[in-house]
Amino acid sequence: MRAMVTGLREASRRLVDVTLAALMLVLTSPVLAVAAVAVLVTMGRPVLFRDRRAGMDGRPFELLKFRTMRGLRPGETIPESDAARITRVGALLRSTSVDELPSVFNVLRGDMALVGPRPLPLRYVDRYTPTQARRLEVRPGITGWAQVNGRNDLAWDEKFALDVWYVDHRTLRLDVGILAATVKQMVRPEGIAHGDHATMPEFGADPSAPDREPAP
Repeated sequence: MRAMVTGLREASRRLVDVTLAALMLVLTSPVLAVAAVAVLVTMGRPVLFRDRRAGMDGRPFELLKFRTMRGLRPGETIPESDAARITRVGALLRSTSVDELPSVFNVLRGDMALVGPRPLPLRYVDRYTPTQARRLEVRPGITGWAQVNGRNDLAWDEKFALDVWYVDHRTLRLDVGILAATVKQMVRPEGIAHGDHATMPEFGADPSAPDREPAP
């Protein structure tokens, strides 16, 4: 009986995610179009940043976001730090979270939910403690409890603690509250950078090392 109730809850949650994601695509289609043109004009192709991330139960999927960084310059073999590669358009997309809008397609495909722990690179999975790995028990989200409670101002262990708390306490009411807080955060962006890093330092690596996303 409990399994049936859990199954119905998850089915209802999935229905809400798909419905809201489809509505978001309709409402934000002008923003998506403008952002795509801005990226194309200022950074060229590809317009989208694609990266393999860990989904629910650690299953890999391809995350979609707008590009916010320039590619490698002629003769450049190792990317500069993320901070040095973020363009003006990219900084604007990040500060408003518009760079995350293409991830709505991941929600429609079933890779992600609207709310959940943020999807992180596959290489991180083997570095989690058993408790931290519990963040993989649910679908990753476009936004989440950690994102509205500090975002990149938080240390990794603080983020993971918030993720696990969400896994244990998630309800539809909590998700609605997180979505509302996310909208407010888009108007008043905070916590985009972590110290001297443009986003977050590599999890499990030397925190003083420069952060580098793969070059497109």
